[in-house]
Amino acid sequence: MAEVALSQAEAFARIRLLRSPHIGPVSYRQLMARFGTAEAALEALPDLGKKGGRQYRPAPRDRIEREVDAVREAGARYLFHDQPDYPALLAQLDSAPPILTFRGDLAIAAQTCVAMVGARNASAASIKLAREFASALAGEGIAVVSGLARGIDGACHEGAFPGTIGVIASGIDIAYPPQHAELQERIASEALLLAEQPPGTEPRGSHFPSRNRIIAGLAAGTLVVEAAPKSGSLITARLAGEAGREVMAIPGSPLDARSQGCNQLIRDGAVLVQQPEDVVELLQGFDGSPRSSFREAAALEFDPAPEELAEAEPADVAGLLTTAPVAVDELIRQSGEPAAAVQLALLELEISGQLTRHAGGRVSRTA
Repeated sequence: MAEVALSQAEAFARIRLLRSPHIGPVSYRQLMARFGTAEAALEALPDLGKKGGRQYRPAPRDRIEREVDAVREAGARYLFHDQPDYPALLAQLDSAPPILTFRGDLAIAAQTCVAMVGARNASAASIKLAREFASALAGEGIAVVSGLARGIDGACHEGAFPGTIGVIASGIDIAYPPQHAELQERIASEALLLAEQPPGTEPRGSHFPSRNRIIAGLAAGTLVVEAAPKSGSLITARLAGEAGREVMAIPGSPLDARSQGCNQLIRDGAVLVQQPEDVVELLQGFDGSPRSSFREAAALEFDPAPEELAEAEPADVAGLLTTAPVAVDELIRQSGEPAAAVQLALLELEISGQLTRHAGGRVSRTA
């Protein structure tokens, strides 16, 4: 969407729209494309829910009023997807957060950014290495993005300070983990702190993959310092690969389980990194064509133009859906219907609570 001058009423409506039941980043974007404004989309929601076979009520106004007050009390502000300060690389994601809350200096997000992630139970040597890498990268004008977790994340923030961005899985007013409360406040006061969840939200398991997509989306590349084979750090690396960004890893001893994730990434095509200069070389000239061959193939997902969504009639695709996730572009192929008609049908099913969206442009019937 093109940048618009936001009235107070439209800004409030946008927050209310995103906080309404069954509305996520994709459905929010499609509703805005179809109806032009959040105020118009809110008016249309009950009818869309009815077409999906369910009664629908948007988020109550008083709940949003309390949220706006809480953001203000936390010393934070809202950042909307079409405002000029919204980070450009993050905006490229199909799942980009339509609204973020932030404290600090948004200019940091306009710099070249690298995501640095790794194990919570990291080795002392890797924590020292992460801090030194982050410090060197910040010294080259590269902002370091991480998730404020224990271990590698905390070391990266400390090393890069104040050229760092913290992305949290809670509301902007909740410190997590508690032992990083002082670090989080320091980042909010002197660097940049971002949150997708409403204020007052305690972090839940489902919030961390969402946070990871923001970390990966902000950066031209993701560097994994130390990670076990199954870890959130590898999820962040996968998301970076899906987004067409650089994926980098520092190798480690095959005898240490905490290095196996990094070694596996390198085997799968991530760029082996041994010194900060390697990262600088990869990212300062990043033109959207990563040198790493590490990829997780994302679905193609045909994205209809706003005018096509505005004029479309929903296709009958409900019978093609099961509880097993399927790519949207596969539904378009199998139904033989226009992309806009399929997307509108999925939107109606989602609003009525019958559709779940998954990573990589896939959808399923809600179990």
